[in-house]
Amino acid sequence: MSKIEFVNKSGLEFNDISAEEYREYLFPAGVSVRITAPLKLNVSASGGHRIFDAAGVSHYIATGWVHLHWKAKAGAAHFDL
Repeated sequence: MSKIEFVNKSGLEFNDISAEEYREYLFPAGVSVRITAPLKLNVSASGGHRIFDAAGVSHYIATGWVHLHWKAKAGAAHFDL
């Protein structure tokens, strides 16, 4: 797989979490969300997690949601406000 360039136009700071093989979030009632090969993480003041993974998929996990994810089109920002 070729390396996908991370494009961030959100103004948010993302930390490198590429040492993680996966990241798994557990929710009530046994619901879980696993993100394989996460690369970048931003944790907002409200506790929401923005994650960019090695497949080029952007994820957002917040209180009240189980999981929301998307994949940006080629050349588009992965996160943009």
